[in-house]
Amino acid sequence: MMHSPGLTQDAIARLGELFPGCVTEGRGDDGTVRFAVDFDRLRQELSGSIIEGSQERYQLDWPGKREALLAAHTPITKALRPCREESVDFDTTKNLFIEADNLDALKLLQGPYRGQVKMIYIDPPYNTGSDFVYADDFAERVDAFLARSCRGDDLGDRPVTDAEASGRLHSHWLSMMFSRLKVSRHLLRADGVIVVHIDENEYPNLEKLLAEIFGEANNLGTIVWDKRNPKGDAVGVAQQHELICLYCKDREAFKRACELKRPKENADRMLARARQIVTRAGGVTERARKEYRNWVKQQDLTGGEKAYNQIDENGDVFRRVSMAWPNKKRAPDEYFQPLIHPVTGKPCPVPGRGWRNPPSTMQELLRSGQILFGADETVQPTRKYRLKDNLLENVPSLLYFAGSDDALLAGLGVPFDNPKPVTVAKRLIQAVCGNEGIVLDFFAGASTTAHALLQLNAEDGADRRFIMVQWPEPCGKNSAAFHAGYRNIAEIGKERLRRAGAKILKDHADVLASRGTPLDEGFRVLKVDTSNMADVYCTPHALDEAHPASLLDTIKPDRTPEDLLFQVMLDWGVDPASPIACETMGGQEVFFVGNGALAACFGADGGVDEGFAEELVKRRPLRVVFRDAGFRDSAVRTAVAQILKRVSPATQVRSL
Repeated sequence: MMHSPGLTQDAIARLGELFPGCVTEGRGDDGTVRFAVDFDRLRQELSGSIIEGSQERYQLDWPGKREALLAAHTPITKALRPCREESVDFDTTKNLFIEADNLDALKLLQGPYRGQVKMIYIDPPYNTGSDFVYADDFAERVDAFLARSCRGDDLGDRPVTDAEASGRLHSHWLSMMFSRLKVSRHLLRADGVIVVHIDENEYPNLEKLLAEIFGEANNLGTIVWDKRNPKGDAVGVAQQHELICLYCKDREAFKRACELKRPKENADRMLARARQIVTRAGGVTERARKEYRNWVKQQDLTGGEKAYNQIDENGDVFRRVSMAWPNKKRAPDEYFQPLIHPVTGKPCPVPGRGWRNPPSTMQELLRSGQILFGADETVQPTRKYRLKDNLLENVPSLLYFAGSDDALLAGLGVPFDNPKPVTVAKRLIQAVCGNEGIVLDFFAGASTTAHALLQLNAEDGADRRFIMVQWPEPCGKNSAAFHAGYRNIAEIGKERLRRAGAKILKDHADVLASRGTPLDEGFRVLKVDTSNMADVYCTPHALDEAHPASLLDTIKPDRTPEDLLFQVMLDWGVDPASPIACETMGGQEVFFVGNGALAACFGADGGVDEGFAEELVKRRPLRVVFRDAGFRDSAVRTAVAQILKRVSPATQVRSL
């Protein structure tokens, strides 16, 4: 019997692209297990309130999950206020440091950065039972949570979880992570990747969480980071590793745009040594080749690197690689054509399962001198892999790194316990981002991610950008950071970036000067606060819509024009890292953002009139925003709207 195509399964697959967490496994009428839609979850995704309902399904569940999902979807009435005095190169930098609860920050960033972030790189709090302090209001009141299961730590008055009372609070940790991961997914580009550090306590749950939110098919694998230092207080197996989970947003888009490769760590050093030996020998001689082989043997290199131990007649470092068919099954018949020895003219042995490449590729390799023959036809030919053509390698599942950044931070005068090493962060950023893209870390801590990115940009001339988000978590009063003058973790992260940026500029001064492009080591500091509006949250509204004739000012009295500018930028989806210029026009202060993306005038003296509008509209901005109190009366307001509509009909106009 003929069957029609599986339209239901196709529809489920399409639904899964929009809502990966709503596709689960279910048992059909015939008893087979297949993909199915979790309609309870789908209703919850599309609802503004908690939906009850349950049935058997394959999923990760815990108390508070529905509330966490609702928290992810609930809008907020907050604003990001610029802080020039704590920033570096405020007017020109493209980097951001946001001091805020990360869930608030992730929501506020949805407008300008939705689908724009290449890499999310986070090292969230490990749920060890002694250092987890996140407890969102939707789960329970923070004071109740702390009173029930927390105590003050020995280093100060920072609350820490009591492991015996809480059983490590898997539910609280999962709820905290679920809402933040859920919101952050929307910020990733189609080819974007999230990278998450974790230890053994929550790794099983984190994997299920990431699979639910990003889709199981988008799992890029887990890196085991061997820190070469087993925990000495273990009851069972002494853990000496941590784990790094990688998920992409869309596997097909990722495959087209990113190879997830990393530079061979010692390749440049090996090539430099070979050039030095050949130059000293006056050319490629047997003595030079032997000296290079002996040098390679003495170095601490990986097995793959040690294989590049030969130098050809052109001075290129190379290795021999088998050209045998790599699979267990036999290759197609045409893959068995023998290669003819260039000296004896006789056919050479063919691998038992055939060649790795088809005949056309083999002939091209032969013409380009990339096939190596033996002394006669009895030796099976191999392929020449030149090191200069293979400077990148796949990111392996094992990462060996035992170092720490204690000395680095001490040199900067920035105290912080257990930061991610810059070296590890650099490797991961380089593998995922290549030479461009925005990197977001919403558990910024001491800003290791941003430090690593700046170091990379200085070394390779790339133009990666960062967005750091850190809650101003208080430092314990007995901690080294507190005694050094730091009152919260956000202060530590900002000061580290100031000092690290200055050091990188100094250390790479010659390279940066020769490159001719400046390093953007600056960052704009933005701090979350309540809405700029006096009583109710207000987004810009159309200038020509019905409006009270009194034009009452609803802006809070302590808010500056720049505060209002950043609210408008977020509301309108304009990048808050865009260049900002301030000019005086018609007696009014006007902000021009980006390349004509936005013009804003927040004067409240009634000075916005028809003449000002005639001058402003010559700039043809894409968007214009005014403050209601800037108009003398409603008649002027209407006249200004008509001028803008007549002269530049494509310009969007709003007012606060």
